[in-house]
Amino acid sequence: MTATAALPTPVRRSRPRVRGLLWTLLRLHRTALWLWLTFVAATAGLLLWLLGPGADATQAKLDAFGYSGVSAAAWSSDAMGSFTSGTYNDLFYAPSNLITIASFAIALFAGGPLIARELENGTAQLAWTQSVSPARWLAAKLAVPAGFVVLGTTLLVLVYRQLWSAHSNLLLAGIGPTSIYYSIGPSTVAAPLLGLAFGALAGLVLRRTLPALAVAGAGYFVVYAVLGKHWPFQGDYPQPGVRSRSWAITSTGAEVADPGCYDSQKCLAEHDIAGFGREYLPSSDYWSHQLLETGVLLALTALLVTAAFVVLRRRGTTA
Repeated sequence: MTATAALPTPVRRSRPRVRGLLWTLLRLHRTALWLWLTFVAATAGLLLWLLGPGADATQAKLDAFGYSGVSAAAWSSDAMGSFTSGTYNDLFYAPSNLITIASFAIALFAGGPLIARELENGTAQLAWTQSVSPARWLAAKLAVPAGFVVLGTTLLVLVYRQLWSAHSNLLLAGIGPTSIYYSIGPSTVAAPLLGLAFGALAGLVLRRTLPALAVAGAGYFVVYAVLGKHWPFQGDYPQPGVRSRSWAITSTGAEVADPGCYDSQKCLAEHDIAGFGREYLPSSDYWSHQLLETGVLLALTALLVTAAFVVLRRRGTTA
């Protein structure tokens, strides 16, 4: 008899754990992912329309009133009456408002569906008992959404800056761009990351979906309000990089101080105002302020993320 050596049992190689964790995360939150991609695509589409067809149509209307300026918008009283609502001027600021709303939505998503819901229904604990450690679970939960947030907001900021550079002259004279400052710089990318970290920490601490949603939304609102209204690095100007100078134009073509009445025919007649003009003053401190604000936002985000891992380590094994 001849002895035969047993053939080695083939070993099935499974996919790397990290890849499996990422795939599970994307599949679990695919609805939120599609909503985010839809938001980015729709907002970018609006910005591109404002950059192209919308700007062309608005410039054509201004040309009909005899204005074809490049560096400042000079509006006659008649032209102003036809651009008071639902127009290019209003739509120009809509993406900024949408980005702000998105930051709050990210905080709510992180506090509720991303973290608290999985802790509440036991999905996270089940993953921890298998091949995924709590730290790796949380790292993936934060890294994957953060990547999509950074890519999406960066795209919107770049297109917004291009729009601002190309067509800010078409905005209504006398109305300052109070929110544009936060929408054309890197702080716009950092703000949603702060919301993501704040929501994740709320979810880990409370471990209940509805309370985490409430705390994440209210808490991020307070933080946003404090940073937006009492930002210590802006000096005397709420928008240091895009502050403007506006003036009025009389029927003789003379430039006079802006009386501040844009839709009152009586006031315009009393001051003999035939049009308005505005130009944006360059500011050397724009980037220094933007970078400082971005650094502070990222530092706060890092502190919140660190706190989240500390909470997870202390409470994860007792869940």
